[in-house]
Amino acid sequence: MNEELCSNCKQNIKPKRIDGHYILHEIEHVLHFDRGILYTIRELFIRPGENIRNFIRENRSRLVKPVIFIIVTSLIYTLINHFFHIEDSYIKIDGAGDSKLNAINNWVQSHYGYSNIIMGAFIAFWLKIFFRKYDYNFFEILILLCFILGMEMLMFSFFAIVEGFTKYHLMPVAAAIVFVYFSWAVGQFFDKGKVASYFKALVSYVLGMITFGVSIMILGALMNLISH
Repeated sequence: MNEELCSNCKQNIKPKRIDGHYILHEIEHVLHFDRGILYTIRELFIRPGENIRNFIRENRSRLVKPVIFIIVTSLIYTLINHFFHIEDSYIKIDGAGDSKLNAINNWVQSHYGYSNIIMGAFIAFWLKIFFRKYDYNFFEILILLCFILGMEMLMFSFFAIVEGFTKYHLMPVAAAIVFVYFSWAVGQFFDKGKVASYFKALVSYVLGMITFGVSIMILGALMNLISH
């Protein structure tokens, strides 16, 4: 072992100082069209189901890591939502004066990345039921949802920006597009040749969101009972 390189791994013993060049290199690496987040967005926009299926079964180097993807895209939406003060949040549970429920709702809206993963677990439960004959376990379905829900965050972000500048109420339009995208992406993932795949995907999405909301309300009620 000499002063600069390790004789075993041939890497620098002491890394170079972090400077502007290092930061630019890291940003370029993340945004790279070949394997970075922009490439992932393009592929998920064009052929979502096929690309995610390929990620799970064959090649996991072409797309960015799913958990990182949903956290980054959720952060983007959170920042845009706070900047433009969009009234209709992506996930919102009305506490109607219930302080505990409102506290949970505030946490959800402040941590969309984690909230999306939790909500994804509820949706994955229903997808596993409706698509039980397909050979995908719960965690593989959860990976599917990390990519799809991440794309939804970007769609909501786009419409939030447009609404912020134009003052037109566009979030309901965004919600409709998100529902269509979800149904199309999941249906394509399981079996794009069957109309039933798209319908079952949509039903799973709705039931997943409902059970997620109900679970939050039950949690709020339990917190109230404990506090009393």
